[in-house]
Amino acid sequence: MLKNRPKDIAFEESLSEDWTRDFDIVEVPLGNKSLLWLGIAILCACIIVISQIVLLNLNGKFYAARSEANAVQRERIPAPRGLIMDRNGDILVENAAVFTAVLDAKEFLRDREKQEEAFMALEDILHVDRTELWNSIERASETEFFSPILLSENLSRTEIIDLKSRNISSVIIENNFERKYKNGPVFAPVVGYTGRVNSTDLKSNPELRGEDFIGRAGVESFYDSILRGEPGVVSAARNALGNVLGHEEKRDPKIGNSVRLTIDSGLQEYLYNRLREGLFSLGRKVGIGLALNSQNGEVLALVNIPSFDNNILSGSGRNAEKMEILTSPNKPLFNRAVSGLYNPGSTIKPLVAVAALTEGVIDSTKQIFSPGYLDVPNPYNPDMPTRYMDWRNQGYVDLVSAIGQSSNVYFYTVGGGAGDSKGLGITRLRAWWEKFNLGVQTGIDLSGEGFGFLPSPDWKEKKTKKPWLLGDTYNVSIGQGDLLLTPLQLLSYISAIGNGGKIYRPFVNLDARRPEISADLSNLETAIKEVQAGMRQVVTSPLGTARLLADLPFAVGAKTGTAQIRNNEQANAIFVGYAPVPNPQIALLILVENSKEGSLNTLPIAKDVLNWYYNNRILANSN
Repeated sequence: MLKNRPKDIAFEESLSEDWTRDFDIVEVPLGNKSLLWLGIAILCACIIVISQIVLLNLNGKFYAARSEANAVQRERIPAPRGLIMDRNGDILVENAAVFTAVLDAKEFLRDREKQEEAFMALEDILHVDRTELWNSIERASETEFFSPILLSENLSRTEIIDLKSRNISSVIIENNFERKYKNGPVFAPVVGYTGRVNSTDLKSNPELRGEDFIGRAGVESFYDSILRGEPGVVSAARNALGNVLGHEEKRDPKIGNSVRLTIDSGLQEYLYNRLREGLFSLGRKVGIGLALNSQNGEVLALVNIPSFDNNILSGSGRNAEKMEILTSPNKPLFNRAVSGLYNPGSTIKPLVAVAALTEGVIDSTKQIFSPGYLDVPNPYNPDMPTRYMDWRNQGYVDLVSAIGQSSNVYFYTVGGGAGDSKGLGITRLRAWWEKFNLGVQTGIDLSGEGFGFLPSPDWKEKKTKKPWLLGDTYNVSIGQGDLLLTPLQLLSYISAIGNGGKIYRPFVNLDARRPEISADLSNLETAIKEVQAGMRQVVTSPLGTARLLADLPFAVGAKTGTAQIRNNEQANAIFVGYAPVPNPQIALLILVENSKEGSLNTLPIAKDVLNWYYNNRILANSN
């Protein structure tokens, strides 16, 4: 009996209807293109993530500080700047308390509901322009997020009451200080002025804040870090709603250090008023007065006319007056005594005399004849020599009388040579200028000092494509041509002649600096004494160019000069001198731009200033 066999399952029965339809579909491989696009997408995503990480790291300090600012409420307490006093302790610059309105940018942006209220209040009370304020807020958030934005300085009592009554948390009224300058125009060239920091200041010094003031010129600028002090701060933690948590921490402000100057305020005031009076009588507008202590380099007085009122520039408002100062064609902000460049004229002759004696070009007894001119033969036309003029017929002069009478022909000869006399020549002249520290900064502790300019044959050839000529040497031998000095350089070298050869570094901070000899030429004592005798004859000789000073009750050594400018159409008048001889305590320079009668215009001013100093300081201190 056969066992039943399992029934074969037909293939057709095992396929469903849906499955059989799949035989019409062909499988195609994906290939590499899709994977490439997927890889690019992943790479781009990675680059974006990495760049964000790098960006956050680069700006980590900013975001950390911003986070801290949101968590910590800080109120900055300004520090008063240090006082500035004259050598006797008289106050020249002090502080006055004022109230300032500033906007806390982060608080303003955080509380959006009150922004419109704040805008309306600031427009009504302080007349703040809404658009300008928004621009300031945007700039502050990009650069210095926490720096308050100045709204108005020196608030009136009414403005303070109105602002407080509005109770706007983002508007802060701060106690601040404004500089008050004694006799602004008189002392401005020395003490300078202050101004609120700008964006450049904030970038260069991260310690500064938008409401800070810094020195902009003079002592205020040079000693800014000493005068500025350290602000205080009150800080307290707060929650996300801005509510203060816990106790507050306070650090009191530290007042800036005071600076005592070498300036004699009495002399400064007298020199300023006398120079202004002299300029007025001449119908002139520009002049310089400078006084040094011949024995140590202290700056006793430094006057520029025109000057400016530093109370205007440092204070709030008065924009029209500020603009007048900034745009004046007479440049009252330019410190001519320290930065101006001038031909020294005949005031360079004492230096040339020291050089000629020391180099053996001439001795003190040799005489040179001056008929009022010096003719240099013309090899191409013997009948038409080149003539260099003296200012008058001098006759025979030796070194002492040549200085006393200011003989140009004598110094043409010893400087450039004439006939059988060889002269120093430009190379040795330039070396002697450098020995007396001309053409370099003196190192005074005031900003913006000029260098002066010492011409040379190489310089001329590069500039003009022409060679240095004998006439060029003649010109610089009497302080004309391209030789340029600052008044401070000129008086420093004259002061060294008076004290026997020591060139001191000029300085104005009496407490921070000490006398420093920058060049000691006392080994030239023999030559310097001959020159000193010549500078006495400038005053005592009947033909001396400063004969007006002869009746002073003390001995003066002096030299006058007239420097031709603007193609000889105008002339600057210069006086330099020292007193009393033989141990001078003051060296004085008076310069009048575009003078009427040359050096004669400076003599009455110089005489009165020297007389005042002798009577009020030298005699008074000796009793």
